[in-house]
Amino acid sequence: MGLKLKPLSDRVVVEPDAAEEKSTGGIILPDTAQEKPHQGTVVAVGPGKASDAGTIVEMTVKSGDKVLYGKYSGTEIALEGTDYVIMRESDILAVL
Repeated sequence: MGLKLKPLSDRVVVEPDAAEEKSTGGIILPDTAQEKPHQGTVVAVGPGKASDAGTIVEMTVKSGDKVLYGKYSGTEIALEGTDYVIMRESDILAVL
Protein backbone atom coordinates (compact mmCIF):
# COMPACT_ATOMS: atom_id res chain seq x y z
CA MET A 1 0.00 0.00 0.00
CA GLY A 2 1.40 3.42 -0.97
CA LEU A 3 1.87 6.43 1.22
CA LYS A 4 -1.30 8.53 1.43
CA LEU A 5 0.62 11.74 2.07
CA LYS A 6 1.40 14.23 -0.69
CA PRO A 7 3.79 17.05 0.27
CA LEU A 8 3.18 20.52 -1.12
CA SER A 9 5.58 23.02 -2.68
CA ASP A 10 9.26 22.20 -2.00
CA ARG A 11 8.63 19.79 0.88
CA VAL A 12 9.77 16.17 1.10
CA VAL A 13 8.66 13.26 3.29
CA VAL A 14 11.56 11.25 4.73
CA GLU A 15 11.39 7.93 6.57
CA PRO A 16 14.25 8.09 9.12
CA ASP A 17 16.63 5.15 9.46
CA ALA A 18 16.46 3.15 12.68
CA ALA A 19 18.52 4.44 15.61
CA GLU A 20 21.75 2.65 16.43
CA GLU A 21 21.20 0.15 19.24
CA LYS A 22 24.91 -0.44 19.88
CA SER A 23 27.76 2.02 20.35
CA THR A 24 30.94 1.74 18.29
CA GLY A 25 32.52 -0.06 21.26
CA GLY A 26 29.76 -2.70 21.26
CA ILE A 27 27.79 -1.42 24.26
CA ILE A 28 24.02 -1.88 23.94
CA LEU A 29 22.31 1.51 24.32
CA PRO A 30 18.95 1.93 26.10
CA ASP A 31 16.18 3.78 24.25
CA THR A 32 16.80 6.96 26.24
CA ALA A 33 20.47 7.11 25.19
CA GLN A 34 19.90 6.46 21.48
CA GLU A 35 20.33 9.48 19.26
CA LYS A 36 17.75 10.28 16.64
CA PRO A 37 19.02 9.39 13.17
CA HIS A 38 20.03 12.21 10.85
CA GLN A 39 19.55 10.25 7.66
CA GLY A 40 16.72 8.47 5.95
CA THR A 41 14.98 7.58 2.72
CA VAL A 42 12.83 10.00 0.74
CA VAL A 43 9.37 8.49 0.28
CA ALA A 44 7.51 11.43 -1.32
CA VAL A 45 8.40 14.79 -2.89
CA GLY A 46 6.34 17.86 -3.68
CA PRO A 47 6.08 19.39 -7.16
CA GLY A 48 8.67 22.12 -6.48
CA LYS A 49 8.78 25.74 -5.41
CA ALA A 50 7.38 28.58 -7.49
CA SER A 51 10.05 31.11 -8.45
CA ASP A 52 9.56 34.88 -8.50
CA ALA A 53 8.97 34.63 -12.25
CA GLY A 54 6.10 32.21 -11.65
CA THR A 55 7.77 29.09 -13.00
CA ILE A 56 8.11 25.90 -10.96
CA VAL A 57 11.68 25.07 -9.88
CA GLU A 58 11.97 21.28 -10.00
CA MET A 59 13.09 19.26 -6.99
CA THR A 60 16.64 17.85 -6.97
CA VAL A 61 15.77 14.84 -4.78
CA LYS A 62 13.43 12.02 -5.76
CA SER A 63 11.69 9.14 -4.03
CA GLY A 64 14.11 6.44 -2.97
CA ASP A 65 17.09 8.77 -2.39
CA LYS A 66 19.06 8.27 0.86
CA VAL A 67 19.54 11.72 2.38
CA LEU A 68 21.35 13.35 5.28
CA TYR A 69 19.53 16.17 7.10
CA GLY A 70 20.02 18.51 10.06
CA LYS A 71 19.46 17.43 13.64
CA TYR A 72 16.38 19.61 14.25
CA SER A 73 15.03 19.70 10.69
CA GLY A 74 11.42 19.20 9.79
CA THR A 75 8.29 18.10 11.59
CA GLU A 76 7.93 14.55 12.88
CA ILE A 77 4.66 12.71 12.26
CA ALA A 78 3.41 9.16 12.68
CA LEU A 79 1.14 7.78 9.99
CA GLU A 80 -0.22 4.21 9.99
CA GLY A 81 2.37 3.14 12.57
CA THR A 82 5.40 4.51 10.71
CA ASP A 83 7.39 7.61 11.68
CA TYR A 84 8.12 10.24 9.03
CA VAL A 85 9.75 13.66 8.92
CA ILE A 86 8.34 16.38 6.65
CA MET A 87 10.89 19.04 5.73
CA ARG A 88 11.78 21.56 3.08
CA GLU A 89 14.23 20.47 0.42
CA SER A 90 16.65 23.15 1.66
CA ASP A 91 16.87 21.30 5.03
CA ILE A 92 18.50 18.34 3.27
CA LEU A 93 22.27 18.56 3.56
CA ALA A 94 23.36 15.81 1.15
CA VAL A 95 22.23 12.86 -0.93
CA LEU A 96 24.13 9.70 0.03
